Amino acid sequence: MLTSRTVAIALMVVAVAGAPGRADLAPPATGDAAPRPGGPQEAQVVAVVVDPRTEAPAVVLEGKRDKRRVIMTIGPAEATGIAVPLQGVTPPRPLTHDLFLTLFGRLNVALTRVVITDLRNDIYYATLHLAGAGGEMTLDSRPSDAIALAIRAKAPVLIEDRVFDKGGVEPPAGRRPHI
Repeated sequence: MLTSRTVAIALMVVAVAGAPGRADLAPPATGDAAPRPGGPQEAQVVAVVVDPRTEAPAVVLEGKRDKRRVIMTIGPAEATGIAVPLQGVTPPRPLTHDLFLTLFGRLNVALTRVVITDLRNDIYYATLHLAGAGGEMTLDSRPSDAIALAIRAKAPVLIEDRVFDKGGVEPPAGRRPHI
């Protein structure tokens, strides 16, 4: 079982090793934003970091199309659920997300994608998209759980453009996409 000290140390290692620099998270100083096509875009889970101001863990996601970032504050347990597979660590016992994927596999259900759908009143919303013999289904999910499952299942994480518009940060200067 992971102790709180182990989790704290793991988060600090992830924060130091995989954290984008402050300048990378800041909006660009000048320049016009590139035009953005509508619809969700695939995102990469960049890192799990600890916010130095609040000491709260956060997950950083970056859109593959336009490099905008979303930084979501999450709890310590959720940070562990994302950081463990992100770092390629296999815990001695399955974590809850590992258990769910084992259950999905035994039921012949596949996680096809997760979509972070909205940001309302400082709360992010997400859906899981599953496919099985009974057809496709969509389930409401916390984004942190959806991300943790997607990393393990190697399923894409998509973010609706309205989420970037409401809570995202522009790509750092020099990292703007060429469209």
